[in-house]
Amino acid sequence: MTTVADAPPSTRSRRLSRPVAFAAIAAIFVTFSAASAAPSPLYVVYQHLWSFSATTLTAVFAVYVVGLIGSLLILGALSDHIGRRPVLAAAIGLEAVSLVLFLTAGDVGVLLAARLLQGIATGAAMTTLGAALVDLNPPHAPGRAGLINGLAPVAGLAVGALGTGVLVQYAPSPTHFIWALLLAGMVLAGIVVARIPETSARRPGAAASLAPKLGVPARLRGDLLALVPIIVASWAIGGLYLSLGPSVAAGVFGIGSHLVGGLVVTLLCGTGALSSFLLRNVPTKRVLLLAGSLLTVGAAVSVTGLELGSALLAAIGTVISGVGFGASSLASFGTLAVLAAPHERGELFAVALVIAYVAFSVPAVIAGFAATSAGLHDTALVYGLVVAVLGAAALIAQQMRKRVTA
Repeated sequence: MTTVADAPPSTRSRRLSRPVAFAAIAAIFVTFSAASAAPSPLYVVYQHLWSFSATTLTAVFAVYVVGLIGSLLILGALSDHIGRRPVLAAAIGLEAVSLVLFLTAGDVGVLLAARLLQGIATGAAMTTLGAALVDLNPPHAPGRAGLINGLAPVAGLAVGALGTGVLVQYAPSPTHFIWALLLAGMVLAGIVVARIPETSARRPGAAASLAPKLGVPARLRGDLLALVPIIVASWAIGGLYLSLGPSVAAGVFGIGSHLVGGLVVTLLCGTGALSSFLLRNVPTKRVLLLAGSLLTVGAAVSVTGLELGSALLAAIGTVISGVGFGASSLASFGTLAVLAAPHERGELFAVALVIAYVAFSVPAVIAGFAATSAGLHDTALVYGLVVAVLGAAALIAQQMRKRVTA
């Protein structure tokens, strides 16, 4: 595949400029992330319509992550070989199919199929979008791609959860309208991808790259390992809020509003997105320290709110955790964006995202099964304590890394 620089003049003239393409890729990133969060406020609605348990709800959540992680492992490096545009086009097409299934779903089986396809599409898209942002990063702002890579997923989760919560509460036919809107967004994304420049030339080895593997260049392994605890802590708390957050609000605190169900996720992710932006000029080491500290404190405050039955205190803890979530995403993905060479970007982002989504999913799946037998209150309580411990572990890991590199 030729890059835009090698394309004929007539083709180049139809392509978007690099600054516009960068903004468009960022918008598509947010859209994919928003679509992945959209089911969270709807889970309670689907439970009411189809009368399934918290265990089934967790299975719907888990199948998405299975598809996503499988996609990251198999397709994570593909765009480094065949180019960004073909992978993005295929991911958008598959996402559109999943949205049609959501739109027409009438039982849990269709919901599971839709969520699985959405996971595969999102995994393929996120690594490619992250790599494309770094490819298109403007020379005068070297940290911008890292900022957007940290900001876009968190912002998308906030927008998707809150937007769905609003529509479920106030719009007609809530289990259909949101999917129609997202489907229109994916159609627009497909049109945009057809006009962006190709930023990664074709390289041999595309078929070999499909063999599931996690590869990190030796020179980057120490940096990535130092980031693992903070990635795990932040995405573990995200998994709890997106899978069981609205159910905890309804079942533990007796808040039945679907808008509040979406707001629970937005308190975490919206605060995280805003924090990522505000902290963009703070040194990375300081941001990592802040992230670990606030994830620990936020989880402790939320647990206290659960134990005391105080929704206000739990909300304050959520906001504190959200700042830690945003700081973690900014520092971890920003660090990787700076360290990776062009031909390493797709695979390195795939590795980081696999770590993030394993942390996002496995504890949440365990929590879903536990909630069926132990109840939402006790499950959320133990989960919060585990996240507090993980946050503390992240602080220790950063201090150890600092001593090694000093």
